[in-house]
Amino acid sequence: MTWDPMLPPWLLVVIAALLVGYVGFAAVRAPARARLMWLGRLVMVLALVGALARPGIGTYSANVANDAVDVVFVVDTSASVGAEDWGSTAVRLEGMKDDIKQLAAEHPGARFAMITFNSVASQRLPFTSDATALQEAVDLLTPEDGFYAMGSSPTIAADLLHDVLQDAVEADPEGERARVVYYLGDGEDTLGSDANDFSESAGLVQGGSVLGYGTKAGGKVRAYDTYGRNYTDYLYDYGTYEPGVSKIDEETLDGIAQQLRVSYQHRDANSEPEAAQVDVRRGTLAPEAANRMSFPVYWVFALVIVGWLLVESFLLVRAGREVRDALSEQERREDARAVGAGDDA
Repeated sequence: MTWDPMLPPWLLVVIAALLVGYVGFAAVRAPARARLMWLGRLVMVLALVGALARPGIGTYSANVANDAVDVVFVVDTSASVGAEDWGSTAVRLEGMKDDIKQLAAEHPGARFAMITFNSVASQRLPFTSDATALQEAVDLLTPEDGFYAMGSSPTIAADLLHDVLQDAVEADPEGERARVVYYLGDGEDTLGSDANDFSESAGLVQGGSVLGYGTKAGGKVRAYDTYGRNYTDYLYDYGTYEPGVSKIDEETLDGIAQQLRVSYQHRDANSEPEAAQVDVRRGTLAPEAANRMSFPVYWVFALVIVGWLLVESFLLVRAGREVRDALSEQERREDARAVGAGDDA
């Protein structure tokens, strides 16, 4: 059994001694018929002390809240993330959104930033410890408007990522923070520009992963329209006059993972993303980012307290009813005597 007292141990001992002493003194001075009540109150006092001591039994794994971690999400928002090959009919971006939220939950207490890219890269969210702000930013993500889409490059965000990480390093002169990068995309290059390189950022991160979305067979790409023009349900390949199909490029994604020196994960709707296991100690990776916690049992003592308070309440109500009945009976007798006296007169 473990203990995690809500108060300093010495203060808890003093409070326990005072309460037990008072209850014991009152029980000794109380009439014999009332001592059973004071015995119940003694049990309640001991239960209160037990609850304040917060006992626990057994162990379970819990994520370690680590506010010394910076997490950057690099998210593909090109038109191709509207491809319908996530599960049965969902588009890739829906899977990416769910994964971001799950990964963020694996880093409680961290600071989060988000970069999105298509034909250009931009920082959507500066570093913040507000998980709600991250969730709102994720919920607002949409594929690039198909009407204005100019293609995309899977490496277009390399320079911006380095700048964001470098700023985080400069803001941490003591070197106490670890940095984690999650890259989410399909690896498809439709821009045809010279490829950038993420290698410059590798020395600035201590963990992360490249997550790949899509299938080799590919999926038809939904046409997202910012202004709701709804010219078509899908983006069309005007060379074949057929709906455009987007396929994952795992070779490119694996290359990005190697450049960042992180792992690569192919994602699908039937699995869960694997978070980087960052230890509390800055700059190291742990096999399990978990803390062994005990199951709390203070609620058992709280139930004892509540139970006795219910007994006290019942007895108090019954005593009040008896007093009320006695007063009513006394008033009835006085009224009867008054009537009798009037008759005699």
